[in-house]
Amino acid sequence: MLATRNSLSQRIESVPKGEYIGSAFQSWMGDGLPIHRGDIFHTINRLRKLKFIKRGLEVMEWVIRERPYRPKELDYSYLLEFTSKLHGISQAESLFSRIPSEFQNELLYNNLILGCLNRGLIRLSLAYMKKMRELGHPISYLVFNHLIILHSSPSRKKSIPKILTQMKADKVIPHASTFNILLKIEANEHNIERLLKVFGDMNRAKVEPNEVSYCILATAHAVARLYTVCETYVEALEKSATGRNWSTLDILIILYGYLGKRNDLERIWGIIMELSHVRSKSYVLAIEAFGRIGDICRAEELWSEMKSRNSLKSNEQFNSLIAVYCRHGLITKATALYKEMEKSGCKPNAITYRHLALGCLTAGLIKEAIKTLQLGMDMTASIKVKRSTPWLETTLSIIEIFADNGDVENAEKVFKELKKANYTRYTFVYNTLIKAYVKGKVYDPNLLKRMILGGARPDSETYSLLKVVDQFRT
Repeated sequence: MLATRNSLSQRIESVPKGEYIGSAFQSWMGDGLPIHRGDIFHTINRLRKLKFIKRGLEVMEWVIRERPYRPKELDYSYLLEFTSKLHGISQAESLFSRIPSEFQNELLYNNLILGCLNRGLIRLSLAYMKKMRELGHPISYLVFNHLIILHSSPSRKKSIPKILTQMKADKVIPHASTFNILLKIEANEHNIERLLKVFGDMNRAKVEPNEVSYCILATAHAVARLYTVCETYVEALEKSATGRNWSTLDILIILYGYLGKRNDLERIWGIIMELSHVRSKSYVLAIEAFGRIGDICRAEELWSEMKSRNSLKSNEQFNSLIAVYCRHGLITKATALYKEMEKSGCKPNAITYRHLALGCLTAGLIKEAIKTLQLGMDMTASIKVKRSTPWLETTLSIIEIFADNGDVENAEKVFKELKKANYTRYTFVYNTLIKAYVKGKVYDPNLLKRMILGGARPDSETYSLLKVVDQFRT
């Protein structure tokens, strides 16, 4: 909800940066308006959403000091939350000790623990959880959610079952968000088998999946090219969607692009266009989705619309249409847009060059493609980018062309990236690599072993390809 001109929240948000918010309260009371608890809670929710941490702390400090109403547990919990975020745990602990003992209960303890976890202080948070058990205070599922997130990296993932066991011992009922975190971890690892196990656990626990659950499930199956199953989850997603959540609509744009459903793509885009504000990111996703289904003209229309409505400020905006052109081998158009990108002041990044390398390969410009590919490899790209689906799928498309050309050396070179991201769990990814050996007439006795150890399951196509490779044994 947007703050209205007559709301306390709007007046506080309007205070110039660096100025104290006391003037907003004075003007409000000067107009004969009382300060109710609801006004403060609405203001805090707004400031939290806007990530105005310092201002949120100033509001709660004013409330506790001036006492427009008798502060209660929730007021102190807000004060503790903002203190922790702005000044760190030491000051939060000091504040906690000064809060009246009648309010030092489960809400404040849970907030203090969440503050510890936000700072990555796992041992301290576990100590406070132990204290809560001693005092008989129930621990929030949010605490366990955060613990799971902190242990979601491959090196720490083995601790997650212990966290879930402790959650059960503490009689904390898992929330839908708890299972969504677990689903997302498996989806990020491209492990469909474990993803479905988590979903089965969710059903057995009688926790109702929500739209976030179905977004994760549908996207994971789309990425795995299991389109029939994906479609089932998309139907469930549409039924479970509440209101017009822009993030859900963005996911539906991606999914209908994968499924090649143009009418549904247009329908969802129509709903997005009815929102009060259409984000640049939504345009980017729609351009990529229409490009995926081969509707280049529609992608170009949306690009022009985005250009007129929002100034082009990011390389992500340019990359969206460059990706479309390169996917279809329109390297002349892609190059022209690349030049426009440079003129606009947006710097091409590793993703830009990855797309352009694909475009060159699709257009048959092998030497230019390898040069462009290396140019991108020499640039720094974050782990997040290298694990993102667009990056992985573009990389696989590059390997497919190397495979068709029988270029085992370059196919293997790029394949290493997919292996690091666990994208090689999919059978079709390994099959693409084996095709390079088939086309290149190169024998390798370890291909099947590599595939199985990499977590992929050989299928009939795998064995057919391996039989051909076996013919090249000398």
